[in-house]
Formats: sequence, C-alpha cells, structure tokens
Amino acid sequence: MADEKLKTSGPLEPGQRKSTVVWDDSSMATDFANVVNIQGTKEQIEVFFGTNRTWNVSTDDPVKVQLTNRMILTPYAAKRLSNILNNVLREYEQRHGVLNTDDG
Repeated sequence: MADEKLKTSGPLEPGQRKSTVVWDDSSMATDFANVVNIQGTKEQIEVFFGTNRTWNVSTDDPVKVQLTNRMILTPYAAKRLSNILNNVLREYEQRHGVLNTDDG
C-alpha cells in the first residue's frame, strides 16, 4: 500500500486546490485489542487499546487488561474517527447482523 495515491474527485469550489494523499505504511505496526477506553480534555482525546488476558476470572479476582497502545487525537480528529466508525459499523451490521454489546 506504500506510495498508493488517492486523488480527490468532483468539481472544485472557488479557492480550492486538488490534493493528493500518499499513504505511507512503511513504519506501520499491527496490534490486536479486545478492550478500549477513552478519556479526554478540552484539547485532546486519548484512546487506550489493550488486551484482556484474564479468561477464567472469579467474582473476587481483578480483571487484568494489558494496555498496549495510546492514541492522542484532537477533538476534530476524534469526531471524524467517530463518524467513520459509525458508518463502517452500520454497513457491517447491514451485511452481517446487529452487534449487541453490554454498553448500549
């Protein structure tokens, strides 16, 4: 996918210019997460990813989540991510059925 170009399409508004986005994945890492947590301030949104490796937990044992990644986003980038994820999940559910989660 390195050096793959994505060009804008359609007519340009006055004052706009055509941009090319080059997706450079040469330094990209891939991780797995089955847990996510989010906190934020006025200036940034922090998204924490981790893995729950506690499979046989009793009622008294704590659930241990190994945090592996933290992404810090501007509120605008977080809003765009939220919109994109909502659209992708809506399409997924149309194809594969509704995903039921405990958190609504």
